[in-house]
Amino acid sequence: MAMRSLTHADHERIAQAIRSAEQTTSGEIYCVVARASDGYFFQAAFTATLALFAVSIAFGYVLEALWLSVRLPHFLIVQAVAAISLFVLLWLVPRLRIHFVPRRQRYKAAHANAVKQFLARNVHRTAARTGVLVFVSIAERYAEVVADSGIDAKVGQHVWDGVVRDLTAHAGDDRLADGFVSAIGAVAAVLAEHFPVGPGDVNELDDHLVEI
Repeated sequence: MAMRSLTHADHERIAQAIRSAEQTTSGEIYCVVARASDGYFFQAAFTATLALFAVSIAFGYVLEALWLSVRLPHFLIVQAVAAISLFVLLWLVPRLRIHFVPRRQRYKAAHANAVKQFLARNVHRTAARTGVLVFVSIAERYAEVVADSGIDAKVGQHVWDGVVRDLTAHAGDDRLADGFVSAIGAVAAVLAEHFPVGPGDVNELDDHLVEI
């Protein structure tokens, strides 16, 4: 997924896409992109320690097969030095940590962050409960559409799954801004069908992309 920073022009395009979309619906669209949804140091350190332990056992068997011997204190010292070196590397180079975290755990963290942003940005507090969050977490290669209860009652999850597939495809091609614009348009089309704009409609959420 894309790691290139979004430009000011990208932000303007996305903000304009939200404003245009909300002219057709009483729903509200909010966009958030996170560089990562967790620091993952402890998860990565735990997985790396297990891997190091497994390698040590295999190395011990190889030494035994070759009729070589290493004194236990020396073996333990080498293990300790390797573990400390690995922990320091994970601490100094955060981008390596994600590779030691299982995909399921990464997705769980990203989903939790999406829900957190949905609540923190007050997307759940629109008058008719028709707020929608379009969320991307880049490090985890994860995207999600979180819709409030007023929308969930009328729109199936398969609809949002299609929006997410298109958004992640754009992001994978390093076209994250295009992906957001496309996703906003798709969400707007769904909202306009079920929640068309009415007289006296009020804009309840800011029309811009938030980067965290």
